[in-house]
Amino acid sequence: MTFQSHLFSLSGSLPAWHALLMLAPALLYSLAALLAGRRASVAAGWRHAKSATLAALLLAAGALLGVLAGSRGAGYGMQADVLGGIVLVLVTFVGWVIVRYSQPYLDGEPQQRHYLRWLLATLATVGVVIATDHVLVLALAWTATSLSLHRLLTFFADRPEAVVTAHKKFIVGRAADLCMFGAAALLWAAFGTLHISQLLAQATALPQLPWTAQAAVLLIACAALLKCAQLPFHGWLIQVMEAPTPVSALLHAGVVNLGGLVLMRFAPLVSEVLAAQVLLVAFGAATAVVASLVMTTRISVKVMLAWSTCAQMGFMLMQCGLGVWEMALLHFAAHSLYKAHAFLGAGGMVRRTSLMRLTPRAGAPGALSLALGVVMGVAMTLAAGLVWSQGLASHAPPPVMWVLAGIVALALVPLVHAQALRLRGGRLAALALGAFGIAFAYLGLHHVLGLWLQPLKTTTPTALWLGVALAFGALFLLQSVLVVAPQGQLARWLYPWFYGGLFLDEKFNRMAFGLWRPPVPVAPLHPPLPLPDGSLSLAGAAPEPAALVSPLISGARA
Repeated sequence: MTFQSHLFSLSGSLPAWHALLMLAPALLYSLAALLAGRRASVAAGWRHAKSATLAALLLAAGALLGVLAGSRGAGYGMQADVLGGIVLVLVTFVGWVIVRYSQPYLDGEPQQRHYLRWLLATLATVGVVIATDHVLVLALAWTATSLSLHRLLTFFADRPEAVVTAHKKFIVGRAADLCMFGAAALLWAAFGTLHISQLLAQATALPQLPWTAQAAVLLIACAALLKCAQLPFHGWLIQVMEAPTPVSALLHAGVVNLGGLVLMRFAPLVSEVLAAQVLLVAFGAATAVVASLVMTTRISVKVMLAWSTCAQMGFMLMQCGLGVWEMALLHFAAHSLYKAHAFLGAGGMVRRTSLMRLTPRAGAPGALSLALGVVMGVAMTLAAGLVWSQGLASHAPPPVMWVLAGIVALALVPLVHAQALRLRGGRLAALALGAFGIAFAYLGLHHVLGLWLQPLKTTTPTALWLGVALAFGALFLLQSVLVVAPQGQLARWLYPWFYGGLFLDEKFNRMAFGLWRPPVPVAPLHPPLPLPDGSLSLAGAAPEPAALVSPLISGARA
């Protein structure tokens, strides 16, 4: 095996101070969780949590600065590189914002200490996933993240929907954990070590990966697909709306995307296992396409955001399968920041959406205007790509980069068309300049991350990038037809199928709940009501498991 360059290379032994900086956020979160125990006052718990999250953010920034200054390597069970530094800063920033948002949001809630303990525990385990250099510790921390988050998803444990949805996530999470522990065992058999830096160094010296290592990589890819809520294991992510809004923000911004981080940790191995690449591209692209179509049929803002996350995770995993790791990291960071803002600002989005529905709607765009949007989007993206490739790149971009640039161009079409209808003729040049700026910034960030990360030189199989190009081209054509003729025969035929998510989740429910039925809510929804004859009504009692499962199995088709 020949590695021209390691995507997130470790140049030497990690100094003790830098290892401590990488681990410090997790330690601070753990300490704050302990201080938020039952004996502490609620005010003291919030005070400790805000202090710990702010200190964690500052220490994470110090760790990233150390990496950029040249202190990279592995040691003391930790590793420090650009990948870990960026993601650690990102997660600590999101954690700091969520804690500050949560205090007024949960004001008056009797279980605030419970919320604080498990929120901080979740952040601590995510910190360990980011910083560790050991496969088994990574697998255990990833499992602990899921279990801690489970306590937040069942925060309102008397709500049947919360219990059933968390149970679905629990089932999918345990399947992913089995994949990760199996991968750890196989990597030990292949290399005799579970230190990520050491096994990657050994893999570099081998002409070909042994079958045990290839099987391990395939299991890691399966774990990422399961944890990132890819079809058909996506239902829990769409239905987990009974948790507090800050929990949704944390889930979508810093937990569900950890599968991408794990894949990036093993980038050199994934790039050598074609089966894993095909699996990631096939499931990721299919999920991105289907979830994008389903999202257009939904009215609920939070449900739309959940389907958006499902699609974005598919796109990120597809990028990992294509070997464009720096683009996957850019997508990881951008999605995290956007989804944290979107969920925490969901109330404002609801108000804006309501106002938009009260305003007169513009007519459906015609084929000519869509064609004009395509020409403008493609032209501006092509111009931005040529500027960057001529100005900074030392070689021509590979075909897969032009495919991704083409997807960016098609993504600009709705924005360009909507603004063109609003601005009309005179400002068309300014609109084109805006489209150019978006494409230029996107491709520019790719180049910046490429300089920082020293991307792995790989050749993406032609069939993979060609399949992606065809899939997203077909998606754009179908969406264009539906936009031009929203009441047409094709739209009417497709609407119930995509509104139901192709009914994939119902099939998964039948299988999963047939093997492991969900628990009953821990408490009644409200006290029993007296009936006229003096007996007590069971209307407020916790329903039987069958009553919880049946609506989720058959409700969507109805």
